[in-house]
Amino acid sequence: MQPRSVMDALRLPPMRFLRSWWPWRSLLYLTSGGALGLATGFVLLGLLLGGAVLSLLVVGLAGFLAAALSGIVVARIERRRLRMVDDVRLTDPHRRPARPGLRAWLRTRLREPATWRELGYTMLMVTALCWLDGMVVALWFWIVTALVGGPLYIHSDEAPIELTLTGAVFGVVLGFVLLYPMSAWAAARAAITQAVLGPRMEMDAELTEVARSRARLVDAFEVERRRIERDLHDGAQQRLLALSMQLGLARLELPDGAPGAEPVARAHDLAKEALSELRELIRGVHPKILSDRGLHAALLEVADRAPLTVDVDAALPERLPGAVEACAYFVVVEALANVAKHSAATRARVVASVSRGRLTVQVRDDGRGGADPARGSGLSGLADRVAAGGGTVALASPVGGPTVLHVELPCA
Repeated sequence: MQPRSVMDALRLPPMRFLRSWWPWRSLLYLTSGGALGLATGFVLLGLLLGGAVLSLLVVGLAGFLAAALSGIVVARIERRRLRMVDDVRLTDPHRRPARPGLRAWLRTRLREPATWRELGYTMLMVTALCWLDGMVVALWFWIVTALVGGPLYIHSDEAPIELTLTGAVFGVVLGFVLLYPMSAWAAARAAITQAVLGPRMEMDAELTEVARSRARLVDAFEVERRRIERDLHDGAQQRLLALSMQLGLARLELPDGAPGAEPVARAHDLAKEALSELRELIRGVHPKILSDRGLHAALLEVADRAPLTVDVDAALPERLPGAVEACAYFVVVEALANVAKHSAATRARVVASVSRGRLTVQVRDDGRGGADPARGSGLSGLADRVAAGGGTVALASPVGGPTVLHVELPCA
């Protein structure tokens, strides 16, 4: 199997490694790295000095911007240079600007983490890596040329010709032997480049797209919930209410003891039960009070329906985004359901507030504590719901109580 990188080639038998192109590709990689680092250093120094001298003019700002964005050019060259010692293909992590033009391009690049990581790599290369590359290559050349070229500059009266010839032969052998540590440094150098410019940077765009996709899915899910709630409320519930009223009227028209009185009464009771269950279902899908009156009113309704005493302290100065309100509402509903089912609590308190663009919701009870998400108490699903909204969950539930659930959600 052919090696795909210099790191793989170093595991080959010595003679096979020395007969391959990998040592010379490593030498070229390190030599070009030293040259690129020195050239980049001079260019950056010129840009920074020019920006400092002309700092009172627009040109100075342009010089500093060029220095900040130089990492993009260096990183592009580094990704191409990496192919000398590794067959890996590193893709460009930068996304295309939303609008054409230099201003949009600059705004996009300056906001990308990849740009600043590339600049950091450029600074590391200029200050350290290129000098190490140059030292390794220069040391290899110096040792080889000093020994191999001995017969050319050492006179016979200074040392016997046999000794200089022996030194030349030894220099050739040592030169091949030293290809191993030089190639090892080239492999380490390539690993550093991949660690900074490789997978982490490629994941930035993927993670950003995943976050956006998750946000779109959450929004679409909430829109679908509202549509289902509206269809059930305006459609099925109204028809079932009309049916219940008709059965009630029919029940009144039938005298007691009539043959159909008992079946109609039974049907009327079943219709009322179905209507009650449908209302609970609608409230579980998306409560209408949440859409009409906001989170504060919805939390008060939840507290009224809870099987234990629930105090609500919601300092919400204005309406929040619909997805945030829905997430907070269902978090409180699930938390209170867990309190009623598992904690043996007699009282709970819900506190909601907005500060610095984040909604904080805290649910506290006086139960026995010991809540554990791993036991399937609904806390895992609650945490997933909050995470889908970009929020965080913290739970404190020592044995003996109290249990405190703390949730934070971004309001943007």
